[in-house]
Amino acid sequence: MATKYIVSVDFGGTKILAALLDSKGEIVVKSKIATEARKGKAELIKRLAEIIRKVIAEGKVAENDIKAVSIGIPGSVNPNTGLIGTAPNLSIKNFNVKDELAKHISLPILIENDVNLAALGIQKYELNGEAKNVLIVFVGTGIGSALIFDNKLYRGSSYFAGEIGHMNVRKGGPLCGCGHKGCFEAVASRTAIVRDIRKDLRAGKKSVLREIVPSGKPIKSKSLAQAIKKKDKLTIKHITDASDQIGLTLANITNLLNLDLIVLGGGVIEALDKFMIPKIKEAFKKNVLRDSGKNIKIIATKLGDDAAIYGGLALADEMAV
Repeated sequence: MATKYIVSVDFGGTKILAALLDSKGEIVVKSKIATEARKGKAELIKRLAEIIRKVIAEGKVAENDIKAVSIGIPGSVNPNTGLIGTAPNLSIKNFNVKDELAKHISLPILIENDVNLAALGIQKYELNGEAKNVLIVFVGTGIGSALIFDNKLYRGSSYFAGEIGHMNVRKGGPLCGCGHKGCFEAVASRTAIVRDIRKDLRAGKKSVLREIVPSGKPIKSKSLAQAIKKKDKLTIKHITDASDQIGLTLANITNLLNLDLIVLGGGVIEALDKFMIPKIKEAFKKNVLRDSGKNIKIIATKLGDDAAIYGGLALADEMAV
């Protein structure tokens, strides 16, 4: 029997990462492009279709050898219909990505929330069933999470479970992309960290970021990591504030759910884990109830960007395509 392949796509707020995987879980080819969400829905679908076709072509496989295309979306999504309820970092509401993409490619399309997809990958290819009740949190352009209860992904009654980024953690706080103020991701995501750093830079405060990041260019996670390495006081302050908020929020969730494990991922954690995770753990310990948090572990995923990529395989297995 011929090998059947999966195209797995992590459709993020700043980048689209796609990979072709074989039936053994090996990545055959991988490609990444900028999302460019500001160009609108039609361009997003066009770019999505292009990168899917690109990895298939570079992998030198025929379309009829593709079992499915699995796509992780940064927002609320119904995996059965493909309808995105809201994806603030893509500026999308009430949009059926599955139907629109089907106009460009003639392959089975599976849709899931991006962190849910990553959670499926982490659960199957990293944790190996070692923890039953797990919270997976990805910190990047926004903040998303997924819940695993009794080794099963929990999607919620209307497929909205895990929207940790839109928990209100600061009354009257900064405006979030969802339209509300004080959301977790409006306080502690990379977008929030960079916003606050830029505000201080405009006020004339000193930072090595002026040298690291060319004028007019975005401040990315790697630049923040460079600034931390150079002991930049401004960057240290804002990353520490974000870490404290993350630790506090994770403690509150643990008090509610009494979890076994918290897995952290996303671009910010990947670039800054050695600095952030000890601070997150410290804030967590200060705020969690002793009995709820005494046995819990907080770790960074080893799969990094590939968590959602491997999740595409797990999703195809779950959907039995």
